[in-house]
Amino acid sequence: MRIAIIDMGTNTFNLLIVETSDNNQYKIIFKDKAGVKLGKDGINNKLITPEAFERGINAISQHMKSITRFNAENIITTATSGVRSTENGKEFVDSIENKFGLKVRIISGDEEAELIYRGVKQVVKFNNENVLILDIGGGSNEFIIANNTGLIWKKSFKLGMARLLDMFKPSDPITLDQTKKVEQYIDSELEPLYEAFEKYQAKKLIGCSGTFDSFRAMIIAKNGGIPEEVKKSKSYPINLEDYAILHEDLLKSTLEERKKMEGLELVRVEMIVLASIFVNFIIRKFKLNSLTQSAFAIKEGMVDKILNS
Repeated sequence: MRIAIIDMGTNTFNLLIVETSDNNQYKIIFKDKAGVKLGKDGINNKLITPEAFERGINAISQHMKSITRFNAENIITTATSGVRSTENGKEFVDSIENKFGLKVRIISGDEEAELIYRGVKQVVKFNNENVLILDIGGGSNEFIIANNTGLIWKKSFKLGMARLLDMFKPSDPITLDQTKKVEQYIDSELEPLYEAFEKYQAKKLIGCSGTFDSFRAMIIAKNGGIPEEVKKSKSYPINLEDYAILHEDLLKSTLEERKKMEGLELVRVEMIVLASIFVNFIIRKFKLNSLTQSAFAIKEGMVDKILNS
């Protein structure tokens, strides 16, 4: 059977089409993404603007054409923080359901974190040491602590990059004072994570979704490329020195300079600096000594839940 997963995120609407087999395994047939910036100019006012509304509808239309082309029999559509935290999110969902005949499921932050864990565990090998998993979104960021026995702790925070961008409106390039203010705000919002981390210490960070995909692509490009088999791998160890250099480059960069950076998708040029500030803060705060990018996250986690629940 072919299953299509549409993940309606705050920054991008992602599509994954898989073919399942009798032994609960699956093969990826097609992947695509559409930049929507659903939270642009409205997320902190709990609104999807008319312009973002239209971008979202157009993205679903694009994905439906792919679903038809690949003959997917079952379509699962999920919406996350960019929809669940807005006052007109239901209106947006109703419009999609009426126009495309889809059933959109608005998932909670807790379920989002669980699906992310289910995705990551497929491509990153856990041992008995606790690891910290971070998914950076546009509307929310999910933190998970896990090891080879399973998921230990999870929480979703309303600290997504669309929210921070709308809140701080950093200059171009961002100033040192602005960077410090962003870090102070992040610090003030993460008390539940600090309490959990005190109990469940970890030294390794696993990052998934668009921010970490961009870090991987940009570092690979800057280092002159790597063997093809590594490019195709579903996880990638990011050297912390390479990341530190990239972080400094991003802090100094203008929007126009970022548009020309190899490996950075255009949909992320506005938010990548704040995302890097967030990641750098977490690495320093917890004295983490390892960073791994996971290519699997919520979409692949949903496939795993369908096949194994």
